[in-house]
Amino acid sequence: MSFFEAAMLFCFGLAWPVSLVKSYKSRSTGGKSLMFSMVVVIGYAFGILHKIFYHPDIVLILYIINLLMISADVCLWFRNRHIEKKERLSRVETAAENEQ
Repeated sequence: MSFFEAAMLFCFGLAWPVSLVKSYKSRSTGGKSLMFSMVVVIGYAFGILHKIFYHPDIVLILYIINLLMISADVCLWFRNRHIEKKERLSRVETAAENEQ
């Protein structure tokens, strides 16, 4: 096990809960890049595959935890996009009603 790899994953892992709470509370996709998140998901998936096939050790758990958290953030991005679309549609309908 590499101490530095574990420390890196632990530090990255500290950021994801903050991002999840922000995404959940804001109900907005603002400030979030789906493309960036997907690249991170792919990166963690490759890290997991490397651990499984070439260097299995306990650090695999950190990769999995981080992958689950960023995946949850991606799901919240789609939820928030849906919320934003509904709110936009509601504003358009309200504006149309007010014009009449």
